[in-house]
Amino acid sequence: MGYDEQLDRAMSEKSEIDADESRFDVPDPDVRTEGNFTIYENFPATLDRLDRDQRHVLQFIQSDLGTAAQVDENGRVRLTGEFDAERIAESLDDYVEQYVRCPECGLPDTNLVEEDGTTHLQCDACGARTTL
Repeated sequence: MGYDEQLDRAMSEKSEIDADESRFDVPDPDVRTEGNFTIYENFPATLDRLDRDQRHVLQFIQSDLGTAAQVDENGRVRLTGEFDAERIAESLDDYVEQYVRCPECGLPDTNLVEEDGTTHLQCDACGARTTL
C-alpha cells in the first residue's frame, strides 16, 4: 500500500471534530446567596481546571466584579454582594481569555512565567510567549 492510499485510509477513519467542541471546559459556577453574600461553592474545581494560582484568580474576579472576597477553609469563595452564576461565569471567561488561552493558537496549554518583574504567558503547544 502506497503513501497516498495509507493517507486516504487514515483520513477516512479519523473521527470528526466539531468546531464548537472544546477539550477545555471550565466548570459552571455553583453559587448560592447567603444574606448579602454570594458563596461560590465549586471554586476549587475551577482552580483545578484552570491550573492557576488561587490568589491570582481570586484577585481577577474581585476586580472584575468590584467586590471583596475571601476563601474559607473548604476552598469556597465568599463574595460580598449578590452575584448570579452567569455574571461569575462571564468573569471567568474573561480570565480564561486573558490568562489561560494562547493568543496565537487558542489552546489552553499555557503557563504564567514571571521573569525580571514581567509576567509572560508561555504556550507549551506552539511555543508563543506573550507579555501580559
